[in-house]
Amino acid sequence: QVQLVESGGGLVQPGGSLRLSCAASGSIFRIYDMGWYRRAPGKERELVASITRASNTDYADSVKGRFTISRDDAKYTVYLQMNNLKPEDTAAYYCNANIARTGRAWLTNNYWGQGTQVTVSS
Repeated sequence: QVQLVESGGGLVQPGGSLRLSCAASGSIFRIYDMGWYRRAPGKERELVASITRASNTDYADSVKGRFTISRDDAKYTVYLQMNNLKPEDTAAYYCNANIARTGRAWLTNNYWGQGTQVTVSS
């Protein structure tokens, strides 16, 4: 079994910063693409940032220049550094990863974390 656990959410004032972490655990052979999504109340889920195994990154236009995604494969962890936060960044943030499990290296499954809440408010 494989699990993704996010941490680092919370309440922050506009202009502040937060760093989200997502750690994968379980019978992991290899982690491929990883990403962060968010869902704000009344809105659809959107991709915030993604990172490939080669560390190529992509960002939603709304967060470019403010958010940075990174990964540490030795720790099976992906990070999202969020700077200059705005009230419109308020949402539940979810980690997502494509992972091949030990003993099934030919098969990649998609996994989600349980989410962490980010609230930007004065």
